[in-house]
Formats: sequence, structure tokens, C-alpha cells
Amino acid sequence: MSPVAPPFFLRWLSPRYLVCDLPTAEKVIYITFDDGPIPEVTPEVLSILAKYEAKATFFVVGDNVRKYPEIFKQIKEAGHAIGNHTFHHLNGWKTSPGAYAEDVSRCRDYVETKLFRPPYGRFTLSQYFLLRNDYRIILWSVLTSDYDKRVTPEQCLNNAIDHTKQGSVVVFHDHLKSIANVRYALPAMLEHFSALGYRFEGISL
Repeated sequence: MSPVAPPFFLRWLSPRYLVCDLPTAEKVIYITFDDGPIPEVTPEVLSILAKYEAKATFFVVGDNVRKYPEIFKQIKEAGHAIGNHTFHHLNGWKTSPGAYAEDVSRCRDYVETKLFRPPYGRFTLSQYFLLRNDYRIILWSVLTSDYDKRVTPEQCLNNAIDHTKQGSVVVFHDHLKSIANVRYALPAMLEHFSALGYRFEGISL
């Protein structure tokens, strides 16, 4: 199964507000994690990243931050970047613009950031126009499909390695549904690109 890039038409939206990748002449990769923090997965992810001196961006669910503030504190203390992923992990296609913006705002009560990623990558134009002046909307250029039960750890790693280049924004998840794939693919990806002279940074816009 191939990784999924955002629909091409989204690139017509202004890169001032919406980001799919971060083109650079330097050997930099931007690894991101969605859906945490949770105690069963996030600390292990932080440990793997620390081993390779890698920084990442964690798009956190507000309700998880509320429940696990100590794990959220670990992310910040490790120097990783933080993004808003709504409070209840809402599907924008199934949520009115007002309710969606309110949920994003509720997450902001716990998470101070100018970065936002819509859960599932799903949002409407109305939601986009409501949020774009307050956030940079961060999508991705490589989706590892770590959450998909049909994707093996080896396939997840291949997705990450075969489609990543300088400036790629790569999506993993610190979630129970993805831990087996992340446990295998993340360190192997970090090892592979570190050997090629790449570094891993959090998104700072």
C-alpha cells in the first residue's frame, strides 16, 4: 500500500496558510506524530527520538493533554514542537464550521501553538477560512499508514523511506493502533536517514 499525499487541489490554497512540505536545500526531514499524548505509546516514541537526537512535531489531542499533562510536559521538555489537533479529534467533514472552530479553540486552552493539523486531514473550506488567520495548517507529504491494520511493519518502513526526501513532512501516530508499526519503522527510518547525513527537526513557522 502506497502512502497517501494530500489531494492535489489543496496545493492551490496559499502556502502562507497551508503546508504540505517544507522545501529546503538542506538535509532536513520533519517527522510528525498525531493523536497523542498517551502513556502507553508517547514515552516510547520520545525514547526512540532521543536515541537519534531527533526532534519532531507532536499534533496533540486536547483531551489527551488534559488527561495526561505529565506526558505532554515530557514532549515539551524534550524540545519537540507542538501542534493543535482539535480537542476531541473531530472529523471536519462531519462537523459544522462553528463547532469545529470551537473545538480547536478548546484545545488551545491546553496547547499554545500556531500549528494546526486537521484529524484525518479532513476539513472544509469554511473551516479553513475560519482557522487560517490563527494557524498554519500543516498537512503532509508522506503518510506512513502506520495506523492501517493491513500495513505490515516492513511496509510502513518502506513507505517512510521510499517517499521521503529533503523537506518532507512525514506522518506517524503515537497511538495504540500504530505502535507495532512505529516501534519497527521509526528507529529504522531514523537510522537510515541519519547515515545519509540527514537531521530531524520540529516544524517552526
